[in-house]
Amino acid sequence: MLIQALGWSSSPVRLSSLRNRSRNRALSRFGLLDDRGVSGVTGANFAWSKNARRRILACEEGRSNADGQRKRDVVEHICLLKAKDNLTEEEEKDMLDYLYTSQYRMGGIVTISLGTIDDDNPERYTHAVFMRFQKKGDLLKFYENPFYLGVLQKHVMPYCHELLNVDYESEVDDDILSIFRKGEEFNYGEEFVLLIELKDDALGELAEDALCSLHRIAMESPSLIVQVSQGLNFNSTSNMEYTHGVVIRFRSIEAFKIFVGSTEYKHIWSSKFQPITLKTLSIHFSIDPANALVPVSELQLGRSNSTSLKESIQVLERQECQPLFVLDHMQPFRSKDSGG
Repeated sequence: MLIQALGWSSSPVRLSSLRNRSRNRALSRFGLLDDRGVSGVTGANFAWSKNARRRILACEEGRSNADGQRKRDVVEHICLLKAKDNLTEEEEKDMLDYLYTSQYRMGGIVTISLGTIDDDNPERYTHAVFMRFQKKGDLLKFYENPFYLGVLQKHVMPYCHELLNVDYESEVDDDILSIFRKGEEFNYGEEFVLLIELKDDALGELAEDALCSLHRIAMESPSLIVQVSQGLNFNSTSNMEYTHGVVIRFRSIEAFKIFVGSTEYKHIWSSKFQPITLKTLSIHFSIDPANALVPVSELQLGRSNSTSLKESIQVLERQECQPLFVLDHMQPFRSKDSGG
């Protein structure tokens, strides 16, 4: 299951270091406070990230002007957790339930999704959380909220030994369903999280070109993708591990496989990202609906290992089915999402 939001630091934090410390020491270890107890959100780092953000979002603003759809600024928060090897189902449920329901005990959280990471990853993260806030101030208040700090102390630290956080600003369509991720199409699907560390000399036009290219092919695939957001990690610590974050909500696991296996995605990744990238981490987790809609199989799609997005979508249209979904028996509920 995916979980979100722990601390201001984008470098891995060992949770054992937080036990038996004062509140300020705990906040400092999370990157919320520096050694003097001063918030790390203000100052030059904040201004720099804001300017860089405007360059990265240039492609989204261009699209907004082209189609007449107004945009709304949002703040996205990603947290990845490494659970203990001997974590029981009861312990996992306790941890995820408290993280998920924290949205009802404090203000500022616009939407949340969390789940168990579906596939193995090189960093061995087991759980992830995605949260959305309206502005940076709401995110900072969330980090400092006594209730949330209590959740970490009592229901996360006993079960996990490391976490990683990435925070970035992005834009989404300026309507209630898109902002709050409400409605039927947000009730199910696959959440894809991509973290990228770009070379220092690429944090300009090259980064903008690569991210805009990814955003363009994502927005050209509405049959596969519900929403995409991406941006520059504004974590104010000096040793950030990842410079950018991307979150894409796919309509199903099959939609995810079609997109990442397409010739367009592979071409953009090899030609635009690989030359300027130092490190990446990608994970995904399922959002299962109550009424159990499941993806059409690859055999029904009749696609090869590498097919263009246009060809895959045309196959779906020829089958005259709802894109990517058919009714099936109820599946186990493996993750949570606050859309409704």
